[in-house]
Amino acid sequence: MGSFLKGTIFLMFVILISKLFGFVYRMQFMRIAGEEAVGIYMTSYPTFIFFIAIVQLGLPIAVAKLIAEFHAKKRSNDVQAVMSTAVFISTVAIIVLLPPLYFALPFLARVFFQNEAIALTLKISLFTVPIVVYSSLIKSYLQGLAKITPTAWAQLLEQAVRIALITLLLPYFVNEDASITAAVAMVVTLFGEIFSLLFLGAHYMKVKYDKKTGRYPVAPLFRIALPSAGSKMFGTFTWFLEPIIFLKALTVSGLTATAATTLYGVISGVHIPLLLFPSFIPNALAIVLIPAVSDAVARNNNRLLTDRVSISMRLSSIIGCFAATYFFLYGDELAMRLFHLEENRGFMRILSPIFYFYYIQSPLHSILQAVDEAKAAMMNSIYGGLAKLFILFALASQPFIQETGAIIAIGFGVLITSFLHIATLRHHPRIGVGFQIFVVPYAVFIIVSALQTYIPIQGDLLLNSVITLSLITILLILTKQIRFSDIRYLRSIFSRL
Repeated sequence: MGSFLKGTIFLMFVILISKLFGFVYRMQFMRIAGEEAVGIYMTSYPTFIFFIAIVQLGLPIAVAKLIAEFHAKKRSNDVQAVMSTAVFISTVAIIVLLPPLYFALPFLARVFFQNEAIALTLKISLFTVPIVVYSSLIKSYLQGLAKITPTAWAQLLEQAVRIALITLLLPYFVNEDASITAAVAMVVTLFGEIFSLLFLGAHYMKVKYDKKTGRYPVAPLFRIALPSAGSKMFGTFTWFLEPIIFLKALTVSGLTATAATTLYGVISGVHIPLLLFPSFIPNALAIVLIPAVSDAVARNNNRLLTDRVSISMRLSSIIGCFAATYFFLYGDELAMRLFHLEENRGFMRILSPIFYFYYIQSPLHSILQAVDEAKAAMMNSIYGGLAKLFILFALASQPFIQETGAIIAIGFGVLITSFLHIATLRHHPRIGVGFQIFVVPYAVFIIVSALQTYIPIQGDLLLNSVITLSLITILLILTKQIRFSDIRYLRSIFSRL
């Protein structure tokens, strides 16, 4: 087994463990802090990520790329010079950008979020931004030197510290004022990032070159960094706008700002993470898809290319079938049990039929990249994000639909992006795959969901889950969606790495 395959499998394992840790963190946070505090924190979080994107200026990607090139050429002086320049630029960006952002926060909370309780959490998040910026530079430095393991362990350490602090520390600061509780949760995030930075810093000191060098020129660094910054900032900016439009639309429809904030926290902090948990499987498949599909393209073998795309899409849609069916039937009950929600709002039944198409999104994106359709894939994501924001305000602002409209709009963005990816793939001249490949798995989802909705099984959640998953498996085998040849296919694409 090659070192790259070992590294890939290790990263898949880390992704799974990290998702589990993140899941435990959210459960503990919701149970201890309550829905309103989680709402304030989750509403602030996209703004926090947007601030990070502004200050980073796209430098981490540029650092990783340049250091990898110079390390391969054994140009050790340039390796250290790139890092020195990146740290200098980041320090200047922090000094110049953070003060005006800090003074703008009360206005942002009052005017855009219409909830001044968010301001304190946002202020604390700004103190976390420099820590994240420097951590990202060290991660990029280590990745450029092909040292992936420290960055993976740093991520797990950060999650573990956050779980420990949220469990042991937060209960002492739970306050009737939810803004205080949310702010303390952001302090926990700050401590997690500090521990991660210290861990990464220790590894950086071990591997960094001792020789003193000057600084790398700024212009070539920015030539790589700025295009990356623009793409990332657009993505984080649409996420930054999501809670703002969500809150504005629901307050227009008649909800109070506090109720809308709480609702956003429940959706983004409970339901969406629960739905996204199974996605680590198609995400892992997406990692190996690029070389497998690229190999078929390089051979100029259209039949092999179509076969690999078809099998990959079928495997991804099988995961979607299992996840969508299970969450449709048991998602709301699972959310209530795991997160101790105050009310069963039935959101999982609305989202799960739509999120079936989320599980095929990352493999589709990888396939489009492998067949030189990366620009189309990016535009599809942009169109999906913009459509989500437009539909979000249009539906959630209507008094007769309110929160249900907001839920539909969030799912609508997933639907648009996935359908555009499928349409792009379908019209590719060398691939004969279209929407029909998803019909049978989606039909199985509908059949099993209908059967168990109208003929419910009398038993506990565990027994019902086993019966449901067994029924899905039998139907997928009978319809030849699950095949023993799939094992040989997966072994073949992994063996090429």
